Amino acid sequence: MDGLFGHVHDATIRTLAVNGVTASEVRGQVCCGALAAHAGLEDLARDLARENVRAFDAVSPDAIVVTNSAGCGAMLKAYGEWLAGDPQADRARAFAARVRDVTEVLAERGPRQGKPLRLRVAYDAPCHLLHAQKVAAAPHTVLDAIPGLTQVPLEGSDRCCGSAGLYALAEPELSGEVLGRKLAAIADARPDVVATGNPGCMMQIGAGALLSGLDVEVRHPVELLDWSYAP
Repeated sequence: MDGLFGHVHDATIRTLAVNGVTASEVRGQVCCGALAAHAGLEDLARDLARENVRAFDAVSPDAIVVTNSAGCGAMLKAYGEWLAGDPQADRARAFAARVRDVTEVLAERGPRQGKPLRLRVAYDAPCHLLHAQKVAAAPHTVLDAIPGLTQVPLEGSDRCCGSAGLYALAEPELSGEVLGRKLAAIADARPDVVATGNPGCMMQIGAGALLSGLDVEVRHPVELLDWSYAP
């Protein structure tokens, strides 16, 4: 997310600020470890988890940890399991308990309405948000805060897009078949924007739409809310 979608970080900080939440980046934080875990590098994943727990606790052991990446959020919320039996196990469990997806934080606080956006938006649920974190309603609440925006149903929005961490690289043929079904559903729904909250999904669906000639943008839900807050 940080390397390819830095603008989503900016939108995240701005939308949180409008809703009364001050966000600051924690120096010393490292990769959440999800990609290492997907690749079977479990020792590396645990090392990264320990480093993050130390870095965030050094700033504040009580502050909410906000993430805008579903895959990262699922990993961060699982630190208690990853570090079970570790000397940092208690701290890891406490850290995991205060991790929230940005849409959860915004939904809990309102969110405030912005100016109208006349857009048809189809929400596609990232597997790591819906199935791993059990966050279903919050992204819809964020989109509902935008006047004029119409949420259109997307067939199979609860099913994988084919990205699945490293799966698209490890099994490109099967990944492409899964993506094909997702793109067909998007074509049937005819949205202006597909909203999804995970960088892997954004890349997978965005690249697929571009290559198949679908006239649709792929955006993070907070980007749309940020547009509605813009002067």
